[in-house]
Amino acid sequence: MIIRPKHNWLRMLFVWRGSVLQQIYPRLLLLGLLSLVVVYFRGELFHYKIPLNPAPFTLIGVALAIFLGFRNNAGYERFWEGRKLWGALLNYTRSLARQATTMSGLPVQSEQVSYFINLLIAFTYALKHQLRETDPTPDFERLLPPELTQRVQPAKYKPIMLLQEMGNWVQQRKKEDLLDSITVTAIDQNFNELSNIVGGCERIASTPIPYPYNLLLHRTVYIYCFLLPFGLVDSIGWMTPLFVIFVAYTFMALDTIINEIEEPFGTEANDLALNALSRMIETTLLEMIGKKAPEFPQNPQAYIAD
Repeated sequence: MIIRPKHNWLRMLFVWRGSVLQQIYPRLLLLGLLSLVVVYFRGELFHYKIPLNPAPFTLIGVALAIFLGFRNNAGYERFWEGRKLWGALLNYTRSLARQATTMSGLPVQSEQVSYFINLLIAFTYALKHQLRETDPTPDFERLLPPELTQRVQPAKYKPIMLLQEMGNWVQQRKKEDLLDSITVTAIDQNFNELSNIVGGCERIASTPIPYPYNLLLHRTVYIYCFLLPFGLVDSIGWMTPLFVIFVAYTFMALDTIINEIEEPFGTEANDLALNALSRMIETTLLEMIGKKAPEFPQNPQAYIAD
């Protein structure tokens, strides 16, 4: 996720890092070159004039802006729902850590409590790796016993396996008469919420915006932008390249941003910073049992939290 300090209005006009302009400027340059060619030949190619004027582009542009607005809302809703789910994950893991440290009857720095906290942290990393389809082995090896790591690794849904292990931990404390039925019920409610969070993230990850819908808008944006010089050249002449690039930047940049945020759990610049969120959860849970979080490597890309 791109995180930059706010600048004044003038500096914002020239921001490069963190802008999608880095991704689309080759397309804008190509479009500008096309516009110059169109202006130079004044819409004439082998003595045949292309009969276009601004009127149809005005109508199509309005409709295209409305459709892009709808798609932007749909994409941002998925992004924001993913962020809310991970915010809820932070809250529920803190609640479970508090219950384990204050209601289990065990010393805060006991091995049993530390094991439960590590299960919560491993659950967080397991969910991140499942959503990003990456290898969770390094995080499991530093957080879990080797036997549990080997048992969880073959599972397709590793967070659920760790959730089951946390349930076993609670049952063992109940057998030892350290937890009463009311406390177990309260903890189980938080377990259910963790399960709901996993299901919500899986729903977003496995249900993309319909491909034909994306394809239609993407094609329309690019066809519109590459035909636009032919509709403007007779009206504004040598100002055509400037206006074409400005309009194309608006549509192409919005199309690019939507493509990123509609899959919020990926690794693109505008996706959710799942690594940073996972480290935040690990740090706060370890603080609750008096331990210091490990030193995490810094992202070499300026202004981007991964």
